[in-house]
Amino acid sequence: MGWIFLIGAIVTEVAATLSLRASIGGRKLWYIPVTAGYVIAFGLLSLVLQEGIALGVAYGIWAASGVALTAVLSKFIFKEPFTLIMAAGIALIVGGVLLVELGAAH
Repeated sequence: MGWIFLIGAIVTEVAATLSLRASIGGRKLWYIPVTAGYVIAFGLLSLVLQEGIALGVAYGIWAASGVALTAVLSKFIFKEPFTLIMAAGIALIVGGVLLVELGAAH
């Protein structure tokens, strides 16, 4: 169940971050999903920790997934750049989180 909570935390955090970007330009109505998304994301992250997933692992996966998904979705939703260097950075983040996960298993 902890992994399901983690997926939910990632999805709501990414949605909140994208809503924050959408709020630029005076569209204050977007602050509602921003606030709700971050509150829900942190609530779900606390449930992840209660389920016994290590903090370093849970936070690493949460943060890395959030960065990667936000960068990719921003490319399509907001027409922001996504370069080869950015893709390489995301690959390095994924590799780092994988190493943390493998290290926590021992």
